[in-house]
Amino acid sequence: MTLNLFSFFHLNLAYSAIEEEDRPKIIERCYWPLLNLASKHNLPFGIELSGYTLETIKKIDSNWIDKLRELITDGPCELIGCGYAQIIGPLVPSKITDFNLQIGHEVYEKILGKIPKTALLNEQAFSSGLISLYKSAGYENIIMEWDNPYREHSEWNSEWSYLPQRAKDSNNEEIDLIWNKSIGFQKFQRYAHGELDLDELLDYVRSQQSEKSRAYPVYGNDIEIFDFRPGRYMTEASIQSQGEWKRINNFYEALKNENNMQFIKPSEVMNLKDKPGANQLLDLASEAQPVPVKKQDKYNVLRWAVTGRDDLAINTRCWKLYEALQNNPNSSTIEWKELCYLWSSDFRTHITDKRWKKYRQRLNKFSQQHIKVNNPNTTNIENKNNDSLLTNLDFEIIRKGRFLVIENKRFKIKLNCKRGLALDSYIDRKISDESLFGTIDHGYFDDIHYSADYYSGHLVFEAPGKHKITDLINVEPDVINLLNGIQVSAVIITPLGAIIKKWTIDCTTGILLLSFKLNWPEPLIGSMRLGYITLMPKVFDTKTLSYHAHNGGNCIENFQLGNENNFNHGNTISSLISANQALGITSGIIEVGDNKKRITLSFSKSQASLIGLVSYTKVRDLIFSRIALSAREVDDTSRSSPLGPFEVDFKISVT
Repeated sequence: MTLNLFSFFHLNLAYSAIEEEDRPKIIERCYWPLLNLASKHNLPFGIELSGYTLETIKKIDSNWIDKLRELITDGPCELIGCGYAQIIGPLVPSKITDFNLQIGHEVYEKILGKIPKTALLNEQAFSSGLISLYKSAGYENIIMEWDNPYREHSEWNSEWSYLPQRAKDSNNEEIDLIWNKSIGFQKFQRYAHGELDLDELLDYVRSQQSEKSRAYPVYGNDIEIFDFRPGRYMTEASIQSQGEWKRINNFYEALKNENNMQFIKPSEVMNLKDKPGANQLLDLASEAQPVPVKKQDKYNVLRWAVTGRDDLAINTRCWKLYEALQNNPNSSTIEWKELCYLWSSDFRTHITDKRWKKYRQRLNKFSQQHIKVNNPNTTNIENKNNDSLLTNLDFEIIRKGRFLVIENKRFKIKLNCKRGLALDSYIDRKISDESLFGTIDHGYFDDIHYSADYYSGHLVFEAPGKHKITDLINVEPDVINLLNGIQVSAVIITPLGAIIKKWTIDCTTGILLLSFKLNWPEPLIGSMRLGYITLMPKVFDTKTLSYHAHNGGNCIENFQLGNENNFNHGNTISSLISANQALGITSGIIEVGDNKKRITLSFSKSQASLIGLVSYTKVRDLIFSRIALSAREVDDTSRSSPLGPFEVDFKISVT
C-alpha cells in the first residue's frame, strides 16, 4: 500500500536564541533553501509561521514573501497558521487566543492573500479547551504530536497514529486532527546534522510502510537549525561542511525514487478519513498529562510558565495588562496585538541578554500606559487580642499544645503552630464530620516510601543541591479579631528572608483566606511551591474523585482520579528538570473532590500567575492525593533572579 508522506516546517524569527541582527542571515540560510527545495522538486510542503514572523520577513526580504505567495497560490505548498504570535494557549486567557488567531488571519490575508484552514498548535501544547477557540477562528484541522497523548492512553491503537482523527473537549466539541511525531522529526534533524546516515533515515521511513493506508510526517518542526546554529545549547552539533540543506535535498530526492511512497500536503491527510481506524473521537488530555506538549518530558508546559529568566513576573504583568484592556471598552486591536506579542513563548525560554533587555523595556512601557498603581487594600480590624482564649462571632479559639483550634457548631479548623501554621485539619460538619483536608501524620501509610508528614497550606523552596527552605517552623501566632472573622498570622524567618503568612477565617461560611508575602533579594534558581491541599485519604469516594480547571479555554476541563494510574506532576525528571507537567488554571480556580464534596482553591492570576501541580497515588488500599501551586520551577531555561516582591492570596472553600 502507498505510504503518504507529508512535511511541514515551522518558521519563527522570534526564536529566543536568535539576535534580531541575525534575522537576514536566517532568511538567507534557512528560509530561502526551503522554498527553493519545494520549487525544485515540486514538493507539497506545509509552511507554518506566525503573523509576526511574516511581517518581519516582509520588512527584510519582500522577494521571499513573493516566492512564498507563489508557492502557496499556484505551486505545491500550503500555508499553515498559528496566530499572530507564538502563544502557549493553555497558559493564557481564552480571549488572548481569540485575538491572537484573529489578528494572525488578518496578517496572513493582507500579506499572502490566504487564510489557512490548518493550524499547528504553538509548541504543540494542547488542552481540550483550545478546540472551540480554533474552530471559532475558522480552522478546520489542527496538528498535534501523537507520542505524548498516546503514552497516557494505553487503550489507543497504534495504527491510529497514521490516520486522521478527531480531538474532543469536555463538551464533546470536536475538530479534525493531523498527527505529528517527535521521534520522526528528531531523526530527520539528526540526519541533517550528520548524526545519521541517509540509509538509516530511509530505512526508518520505510519501516512505516504497511499493507494498510497510512500517512506519515517526514518532518514537522523548526527550520532555523539547518545550516545555522542559534547557540542555544553547548551540545549543538557543528554545521555539516557539506551543507545541511544539501543533505536534506538528497533525502527528499531519495524518497522520490522510493516505491509505494507519495508526497501529499499536510491537509490532504484528511482524505484518509474513511479508512478503517480513522476518525476516532479522542480526548488527548489525561489526569497525568492535562497539557501534553511535543517531545520528551523535559520539554513541558512549565518552561513557559514559571522558569526562564523570570516567567512568573512577566506572565503576571501580562495578566495585569489583560485585565486592564478587558476593563477598557475603548481598547484597540493594536493594543491587543501588542499584548499578544508580549505573551510570546520565546521571551520565556532561551532569550538572549540583549533581547531580554529590549523586551523588558517594551513590557514596562506598555504597562506604564495601561496599568494604574493602586494603594494596597487594608483589612478592617476591630480589635487585637493575643490571649490564648477569646470568643468572636460564636467561634471559640483555644491553644491546645502545638495546635490552635478554631471552632463553632459547624466548623472546626486546626492550625499547627510548631509547623508554621500549617493546616492540620478542616471540618465542616454540614458536609462531613471528618476532616476533608489537612495533615497526614508520619507513619499513617503502611509503606516506608510514604512515611513522612504531609501538610496543607505551607510553602517549600528547593534549590538544586541545597537543603529545602520551608515555613514549617515553630511560631507564636498573632490572633486578630476582625469585623467578620478571625485572622491568624506569623512572620517566619528563613535563611533566604522573611515570609509573612496569614490565615483569615470567615466565621459564617468557613471560607479560608491564606496569604503569603515575601521578598527574597538573593538571585535564586529553584522550585517554589505553596498553598498545598492534602486530601484526607478515607474521606472521598475514589470512584468519583476528580479535579477540574480551565487551561486556556472557555470550558472547564475535568479529570478523573479514581483509577489505578499513579502520577505526580511535581516529580523531578532529572537534576535539571524539577517537574514534569502542570495545569494552566487560567480562570484562577482549581477544584478537587468527589460527587458529594468539593474543595475549591482560587487566586488572582494578575496577582501571581501561578500554575497547578496535582498528584495521585494508591498506597495499598488508600489514596494519597494533593494539589500545590507553583511560582517557580527549574529547567534548562532557568536563570537566577530574586524571588519577590511576591504576594498571593488564596481563597479556599468547601461545598
